[in-house]
Amino acid sequence: MARDQNEGLPQVASTKPYLLRALYEWCVDQGFTPYLSVAVDAHTQVPKAYVKEGQIVLNLSPEAVHHLVLGNDYITLSARFGGVAQSISVPVGRVAAIYARENGNGMAFELEEAPVLSEPALDDTEATAKAEEKPVKPTRAKTGGKPHLTRVK
Repeated sequence: MARDQNEGLPQVASTKPYLLRALYEWCVDQGFTPYLSVAVDAHTQVPKAYVKEGQIVLNLSPEAVHHLVLGNDYITLSARFGGVAQSISVPVGRVAAIYARENGNGMAFELEEAPVLSEPALDDTEATAKAEEKPVKPTRAKTGGKPHLTRVK
């Protein structure tokens, strides 16, 4: 019987957040503007008005953001959109790419699916109200194939 190579070994952390931090630092050190391309889902907190085709591109330059935290699970920051400060929270698994605006150098990543969360149980009144709501056709961002970058000027 074949044994799994990783059986009994501790789970290894993803390299993605470490690569994101390294490429962000490289962009800033070179005087480039780091852009983050994100595939938006229910776990991504960004201004919905700026989402195009299920994606948003964020300018992460030190001049454009405040309180930037490039964590292992989430990227959080504060930025202004249309003159209004917004709190942004992006699961690292939804980052499609990080690159320099000036020359496009960077790295694209495979997207990770967010875990499916179950809805809390509804009481009878909530269940009736929910049943009477108009059904909404679910939409899903394209996640198949290779990630692609779109230059935003």
